[in-house]
Amino acid sequence: MHGLADAVLLLHALIVAFILGGALYIWIGAWRDWPGIRSPMFRYVHLGAMLFVAAEAVLGKVCPLTVWENAFRGKQTQTGFIAHWVRQIIYYDLPAWVFTLVYVLFAGVLIVTLMLVPPRKIGVRSRMARPPTRSISD
Repeated sequence: MHGLADAVLLLHALIVAFILGGALYIWIGAWRDWPGIRSPMFRYVHLGAMLFVAAEAVLGKVCPLTVWENAFRGKQTQTGFIAHWVRQIIYYDLPAWVFTLVYVLFAGVLIVTLMLVPPRKIGVRSRMARPPTRSISD
């Protein structure tokens, strides 16, 4: 079961990386005009993941991945090298209200980002991004 616990921990770390890395990708991509940041699928899955985390915190629920990892780990205190460092990176010992505040604020920032940099089908450019058209009289 120790291997399953490590796999769940790794999945948890990948989701954290998706949420944080995805936000950076969107913000940098908006500044650099990368078309991939406009993908509706990516944007809504990304926002949905953060809203799920924020809702868990507001409702006082523990993340299911944490519950599963703890269940698979049982009473084992030893962890592998990678599991040890992944845990050090994604788990902090702070009061729950701090996490709730951070999650809700971050979700709010992502909602504002969604409104300021809206998704659209890839290949569709905004009017401002299109090159000017030339008239026949030019």
